[in-house]
Amino acid sequence: MNTYSDLEHFPYPFKGEIYRYSNNSMPLDPPSSIEVSNKYKQEVKLKRDLLTHHPERCYHSLSHTLDAQWEALALVMDNMATYFPEKFTLHKCEDEWVFHNKMVDEKVTFIFGDGATLPCEPLDFIGKHVQEDLILMVQKDGELYLDAGQLCFPGNWSLAFNLGMCFKDLHHPIPGFNEKGLDDRIRQFILRLEEGSPWGRLNWQMQAGDRLDTSLETFDEWGKERKLVTSENAGEIVHLRVEVQKLFRLPRSETILFTIHTHLLSLEMFATNKQWAKQFAGILEELPPFIYEYKGLSLYREAVIDYLNRRVSE
Repeated sequence: MNTYSDLEHFPYPFKGEIYRYSNNSMPLDPPSSIEVSNKYKQEVKLKRDLLTHHPERCYHSLSHTLDAQWEALALVMDNMATYFPEKFTLHKCEDEWVFHNKMVDEKVTFIFGDGATLPCEPLDFIGKHVQEDLILMVQKDGELYLDAGQLCFPGNWSLAFNLGMCFKDLHHPIPGFNEKGLDDRIRQFILRLEEGSPWGRLNWQMQAGDRLDTSLETFDEWGKERKLVTSENAGEIVHLRVEVQKLFRLPRSETILFTIHTHLLSLEMFATNKQWAKQFAGILEELPPFIYEYKGLSLYREAVIDYLNRRVSE
């Protein structure tokens, strides 16, 4: 997987000199559920390959989510045609829709709401045309449940394991989240989301290697790379992983569509921006153990700090 070659479009996630867990959501402008990067064809192909060979970890849904899946498909398709008309078109004649993905030269005609006219479930279908992972959080009795998702590029978690979990249980492993009441504040924030007023946020990690699929099920394949990092090779091996996360209220089902676009940038390329390198080195130096241990940085945090400081001083 080749990562970003230019810094201009990389979503740099830090604003201050320290980092703590927070609800750093902002209103979306423009309110598009997707992005199309210069890695579109490459990442869509990778998603489709993963869905073909590993459906047991990449797609799951509960039967009651089908109506919400159609809503999600409609929202994403409309966004694709509205914000990227040179790449995607959508024509509607009552319930007959014609979707044309010019990027992969595919045109599909289907009856909206009729699952027999699509080759797979609606969420799975539209997910094969975007770089984003797509998650549906169903709202029931004042709680949110992860009841459907297409997840090909997870950042060290498992869709199969988390399917059906409520919001608090999903975030229980994050240290300090429950004790500080942050989980409940964010849950209440999401429950208050209104149709037509989507929000977005950035989430970051570091990882050894440039693999987008860092699922728990494949930890034995990618986790061992953490032990190989030194201050000399950190620029090549370590990547900053940033997720552009977006939240949309679907009007009829009141379900939340959660889209995740994952960006990777090698530390070597990242450090060409010395302002970023200096700020990030300071953040890593100050980062409390409970955060860097949870993010899996313990084995190579010092090596990365040394590498960044050296690059800054060059």
